[in-house]
Amino acid sequence: MRHLLHLCWLLVAMVNVPAAEAATLRYLALGDSYTIGEGVAAEGRWPEQLAVALRREGVDIAPPRIIATTGWTTDELSAAMDAAEPLGSWDLVSLLIGVNNQYRGRPVADFRAEFERMLGRAVSLAGAPGRVFVLNIPDWGITPFAEGRDRAAIAGELDAYNAAMAELCAKHGVALVDIAAVYRAQGRDAAMLVDDGLHPSARMYAAWVEAALPTLRALLVDASR
Repeated sequence: MRHLLHLCWLLVAMVNVPAAEAATLRYLALGDSYTIGEGVAAEGRWPEQLAVALRREGVDIAPPRIIATTGWTTDELSAAMDAAEPLGSWDLVSLLIGVNNQYRGRPVADFRAEFERMLGRAVSLAGAPGRVFVLNIPDWGITPFAEGRDRAAIAGELDAYNAAMAELCAKHGVALVDIAAVYRAQGRDAAMLVDDGLHPSARMYAAWVEAALPTLRALLVDASR
């Protein structure tokens, strides 16, 4: 009950209005194929599943606005955000981007610089680092799609990307959810992939939501204090 009261008080703290007039939380999800949910129904996307899970816990959160397209790199996501301006302000912002930078062979140093700019934009949209959370990049090298490729090289490159991401999140005070570990543990199961043998299924996205919920609970409670 105490936990639920903390979550309810978030509605007051985040929008700075009386409790009786508290607004529904607005959530913006930024990313690529992993956020738009390539190959799954709209309700199976992880941001949609996350919003549903939070509502079950008493959080009044709207369906997410998703700015994401399969194949986007950091710079392409940034350009899409420019085209969508004015984006306004948001109570929560999530960011999951970078796999296509790695897939196209871009250096981790370039990714680091672009990701830091993207992180800054996310914080600006949310109004504070404590309203932003990042998911790191899953290792697509474990999937059937990667058959015949150098899986060890893919893993090493993504580990370097994720290390840069973790360092920047710590630097800017942004929460990081480790879905890469979840993916490596469960992603070889055919039920965790859609028919293309590459993209996650709704069931895998549900596992990501479970991984993210403790972080979201902490963010919401901290924001309510």
